[in-house]
Amino acid sequence: MNFPIFQVDAFTDQMFRGNPAAVCILEEPREDSWMLSLAQEMNLSETAFITPCEKGYNLRWFTPVIEVDLCGHATLASAHILWEEGILKAGQVANFFTKSGPITARTKGDWIEMEFPEQAATKTVAPNGLASALGVTVDEVHYNGVDYLVPLDAAKTICELEPDFQELKKINTRGVIVTSLADTAEYDFISRFFAPRVGISEDPVTGSAHCCLGPYWSERLGKKNLVGFQASSRGGVVRVTIEGNKVVLGGQAVTCLRGQLQ
Repeated sequence: MNFPIFQVDAFTDQMFRGNPAAVCILEEPREDSWMLSLAQEMNLSETAFITPCEKGYNLRWFTPVIEVDLCGHATLASAHILWEEGILKAGQVANFFTKSGPITARTKGDWIEMEFPEQAATKTVAPNGLASALGVTVDEVHYNGVDYLVPLDAAKTICELEPDFQELKKINTRGVIVTSLADTAEYDFISRFFAPRVGISEDPVTGSAHCCLGPYWSERLGKKNLVGFQASSRGGVVRVTIEGNKVVLGGQAVTCLRGQLQ
């Protein structure tokens, strides 16, 4: 049986920018080992698997190493494909059921908006080795049970950061978010995301990290609507809106490849 499979550049309106994700559409669930093998074959930060269910679509995400509980860019890629391929009609809501709960996605002009659970972080003590692995002085650290959030002094510091990924891999966490105020009026804040422990040294654009970044910067800037730039080599833009205990992430996406898995 053949399966349609796509590669989508997410959180960008240009090919070869943003964060690439594979999207595989299944007629029925497949075993975990098969999905992990396909994720390894695609060798992207995430491969998304969409399976129809009664009220929408079951959605799961795999890195080449493990299954993850929440992924923003592969959700954006999945929603984009459902509309672009005509599986969902224009204006229909995409309802996804995931290990982190239900996620809805809607089109808004050329953008897609997705409703995610908030993952706010609280101030904590820096784990041993974090500062040396990042190669910078760390004055403040926050943790949300999934990722460490490290505010730094300037956008220039964020952009010039060269972490030691082998040392960072020793820290018991999914990932480390570094962030600062933006140095341009176009964005409110910038960030980068490192997750070598789950097989991703640096993720190009990380939607789920903005479920933590959004509440953090909303509180400090006194704003509910923000725009973040993830300053990886590919770069990407994420709109963030705080709505109670929900975070609405907005992004654009471009299909790069279409194919059939034999």
